[in-house]
Amino acid sequence: MDTTRLQRLSRAYMESAAFIAAVELGLFTAVAGGDDTEARLAGRLGLSAVNAERLVTACVALRLLERDGDRLRNAPDVHRYLVEGHPDHAGPWMLFTRPDWNEWGRLATHLRRREPPAVLGKYVGFTVEDARRYHEATASIGFGAGRRFVRQVDLIGRKKLLDLGGGSGAYCIAACREHPALVAVVLDLPPMAEVAREFIAAHGLADRITAVGGDFTRDPLPGGADVIVMASNLPQYSRDIIQQVIAKAFAALAGGGEMHLVGEMLDAARSGPVDPALWGLNEALAGSTGLAHSVAECRGYFERAGFTDVTAHEFVPGVLTRVTGHKP
Repeated sequence: MDTTRLQRLSRAYMESAAFIAAVELGLFTAVAGGDDTEARLAGRLGLSAVNAERLVTACVALRLLERDGDRLRNAPDVHRYLVEGHPDHAGPWMLFTRPDWNEWGRLATHLRRREPPAVLGKYVGFTVEDARRYHEATASIGFGAGRRFVRQVDLIGRKKLLDLGGGSGAYCIAACREHPALVAVVLDLPPMAEVAREFIAAHGLADRITAVGGDFTRDPLPGGADVIVMASNLPQYSRDIIQQVIAKAFAALAGGGEMHLVGEMLDAARSGPVDPALWGLNEALAGSTGLAHSVAECRGYFERAGFTDVTAHEFVPGVLTRVTGHKP
């Protein structure tokens, strides 16, 4: 036994910093474009020779880049997701939490904070411009999740989808493109709903998807839906609030309908995975009521609300789980 594991944790921010700098500088796009040596990268990125060597060495060690003699190539996942212009480009999502960098350094201070938590956390006072920046960063990952949802969930014969906190409308857009008879509603805070309308219109679906401004933790839910989804906002709320929202969803759902909660969930023992645990910890920065919820807790929310056939499904391994229930 030694301190190696603990030292690695204490310096983990250095790995993040190297990765973020590479994305911000456009390193991976440059490599894909043919600037695949340290000398070429130094000229392309405006770095000194020694700084280009330093960054490349770190990225090779982090398995973001691969060496072939003096030539470099992107790792397969880097090539797919971090090269600008690629259909799956997710660079903005990788930089999404960059503004929180300094606040994570003050985490102990945030954890000692005594102010009452705010239900909406960091979304208090959100403007349309804030929402637009937010969804420009999250859209790539959101639309990927929406397509995954449509592949996993049989929506044949369903008539109306309601997305609670639907953001850019990614789930509704993916579902309506796949199922021409389906209509959908995005319910999100008014600034978010305004930006959702922009995404919906850009996909040519304004005649079938509406975006309604509201707070689903407080306001009545639109009725008539036979499918309700709530995705990627689970850790932002307390257990009581999640229970209340799922009970409201049950009441609003048409008989025979179904609800899907997609979120970062801990295992039944609350021992991991790391991603849900850290997203729960992140809510200390936001000053919200949120925390990490376990799969067992989420199943309980559904069962207490009256849902039957409650099941849990792996959505993104190690990151997201989908809990589903049906209304008799």
